[in-house]
Amino acid sequence: MASRVGRTFQPALARVYRGREDMTTMGRRHLRHIYGPATSDADLERHLARLMDSYARYYMELFLLPSMSPSEIEASTVFEGIENVHEGRAKGNGVIIAMPHTGNWDLAGAWVAQVAPCTAVVERLEPPELYEWFNSVRHRLGFDTVALGPKAGATLMRHLAANRALGLLCDRDIGGTGVEVEFFGERTKLPGGPATLALRSGAPILPSAAYFDEDVGHRGVIGPPIVAERTGRLRDDVVRVTQELTYRLEDLIRRAPTQWHNFQPTWPSDSAP
Repeated sequence: MASRVGRTFQPALARVYRGREDMTTMGRRHLRHIYGPATSDADLERHLARLMDSYARYYMELFLLPSMSPSEIEASTVFEGIENVHEGRAKGNGVIIAMPHTGNWDLAGAWVAQVAPCTAVVERLEPPELYEWFNSVRHRLGFDTVALGPKAGATLMRHLAANRALGLLCDRDIGGTGVEVEFFGERTKLPGGPATLALRSGAPILPSAAYFDEDVGHRGVIGPPIVAERTGRLRDDVVRVTQELTYRLEDLIRRAPTQWHNFQPTWPSDSAP
C-alpha cells in the first residue's frame, strides 16, 4: 500500500527537489563519482532525475510507514542474507548492520526488527519536533533509538552486550570526527564508529543496503560479515576495518546509484565552486 500511494504523489515532490539547486548540485557530483567521467552530461541528467524520483518515493513512504501493519511490512520486502544476522547473534555479541542511505532504509529496519531485537542510531534533526516524530515512528515500528553524540558509544556497547542488532547509517561523516579512507576514488573521511564498536565488542559488521525493487517492492541485502580483529594499535585497526567496510559500501551503492540519497558534502571536492 505504501509503495502504491508513494508512486501516486512522488512526481510532485520530485519536482520540488529538482528545483533545489543545492540538492541537484550535490546529486550531480555524487553521481559523477559513481558513474565516472566518461558518462555524458545528458546521461547524468537522466540519472539525476531518477535520483530525485527515488528520494521523493522514500519520503512519501516514510510518512505512510506508521499506518502499515506488521504483516504489510513483512509482505512489502524481500531480504537476502538475513541468516547473517541470526548467525552473528548466535555468538552472543550482537551484530552491526552498516548501511548507506539507499532505498527505504527505515522500512528495511522495520522488517529486521520483526525478526531480531534492533537498535537504530539516529541523527538529531532540526526542528526538534521533526526529530521527535522520527523517533516515535521508529519506536512504533519496533526498534529502540540512540542519538548520535558523545555518550552514544557507551550506550551502544551495552546494546551489543545485550545481543541486539545495531543499525548504523555510515556513508557520511556527520560529526567531522571520521577516519580517512578512499571512497569511489577520492580520499575523504567516513565514520569510524562501526569499526570501533566491532573491535571493542567482538560483534561482526554486516555491510547491508535497502533498495526499491520493481519486481518485489523493496529488497534488503545483508552481506557476509566483516570480522574485526585487533592486530595492533586500535587507531590503525579502526582505519583498516573502516576501509574494508567502505569498499563493501561502494559495491552496495553501485547496485543502484540513483537510489543513494546523499545530498550532503561527502568529499573535499564537494566544497569546490
